[in-house]
Amino acid sequence: MSAKPHRTQRYRHLAARALLSCTLLCSTINPALAQNQELPTIGGLGGGLISQQQETEIGEQVLTYLRRSEARIDDPLTEDYLRSLIFRLLPSVPLNDKNIHLVLIDSPALNAFAVPGNIVGVNGGLFLHTDSEQAFSSVLAHELAHLSQRHFSRRLEQQQTNTPMALAGMIAGIVLSAMTRSDVGIAAIVGTQALTAQNMLQYSRAHEQEADRIGLQIMADSGLDPKGMPEMFEQMMRENRLQGSRLPEYLSTHPLTQSRVSDTWARAEQYPDRHVEDSLEFHLARARVQVHYLGTPERAIEQFQRLDAQFPGQINPATSYGLAVALLAGNRTSEAEEILRELLSHQPGRITYMVTLAEALLAQDRNEEANELIRQALTRNPNNLPITDMLARTELALGNSAAAAATLKRLTRDYPDKETLWRRLAEAEGQARNIVGVHQARAEYDLLIGDYSSARRQLLQAQERALPGSPTYQQITERLTALSAATGDQAAIR
Repeated sequence: MSAKPHRTQRYRHLAARALLSCTLLCSTINPALAQNQELPTIGGLGGGLISQQQETEIGEQVLTYLRRSEARIDDPLTEDYLRSLIFRLLPSVPLNDKNIHLVLIDSPALNAFAVPGNIVGVNGGLFLHTDSEQAFSSVLAHELAHLSQRHFSRRLEQQQTNTPMALAGMIAGIVLSAMTRSDVGIAAIVGTQALTAQNMLQYSRAHEQEADRIGLQIMADSGLDPKGMPEMFEQMMRENRLQGSRLPEYLSTHPLTQSRVSDTWARAEQYPDRHVEDSLEFHLARARVQVHYLGTPERAIEQFQRLDAQFPGQINPATSYGLAVALLAGNRTSEAEEILRELLSHQPGRITYMVTLAEALLAQDRNEEANELIRQALTRNPNNLPITDMLARTELALGNSAAAAATLKRLTRDYPDKETLWRRLAEAEGQARNIVGVHQARAEYDLLIGDYSSARRQLLQAQERALPGSPTYQQITERLTALSAATGDQAAIR
């Protein structure tokens, strides 16, 4: 994970394009909408609420724009922890469709959000502002509760906003708010429509109380401590007082009052007392994110050395691991390796340690050692995302591009909506000189970022190179047919 330079300038440019981009995206999700240049009228199924299908379409638009924005953290280890935590909560969430799309936003601000289409966004800053897994989980439980009660749609119905431009502006507002940059506020992009977008993002007190109540139950049913929620709220209130007039991003869309904190404490105390230990993985993931936001490797090394010194004569896994990650970021790879091997001697099977050690070995051009380590890890943890991802990296480092491509193909089957995997697959196929595979992978990447004309070109080029009548040729033709049906362009089918 590395900091992205000139982000403010880039986001200002994104802000200027946001409304136009969202309007274009709205017209490509559904062929009828593309022809009429309209979005669905708000209303429909569900007692006046927008339909589940319309929610899905809104979610697809948001996901498409986020994939194009670059404002995300692409770190398989952190993502894997978040997925595992959400999977722990999901059985207790009253959702019919539990297929959650997780988005990890690259921002140090305290924020999380949930939007139609079962999208849950988490800022990297949420790790920075929580020091316990119970508090961290309470924010996710609260957002999942918003989804389960369709609060976004209910808020939309209250506003009676059913014009295409208002809905496009709302989506743009969601996306830019998720990026949490004050200089690309909603007002800068949609003018008077910003009020609509901002209103859609702000939950009412009744919705917040409902999400609190359901979120507490989700935590209790998931074996977590419900008291983590009021503790998190109190922490937010403290930060709010410290920041003065500038609200934390989360509080701008989730109004928090002292009475709400008191009410949540009263509800949480009705559950049986339980002490739930944080998982080590939470603190390891948090350490990775802390290194990411500490600015420079030198500063991160200094901070984790200071933290590690608080445990003389013993190993604190989280601080030692954070120091190893910082040393690795500072190219002090042999020192990082020493710490990681010490950690592994105490917990030989921990995935996070093994994947990070493999990264340290790759940085020292010890590619065969890294490959062997990861292959052993994969035999114990088949289909694990961080391990399989690192296996592809080690194969590429060894020059085994065909093997790397095969590994990445397996990942794309498990995570078909993760566009970075398709981009890397295209690169691996290129190194393996599989030109048809390059075009196929690139087409899937283009589809996920909403560039349908480029996707069509890639598929046509793949079709030209594929052997007619082969399974690959048939697969490409079927993909072209599906794309043409979605965009209303029958001329693309050959």
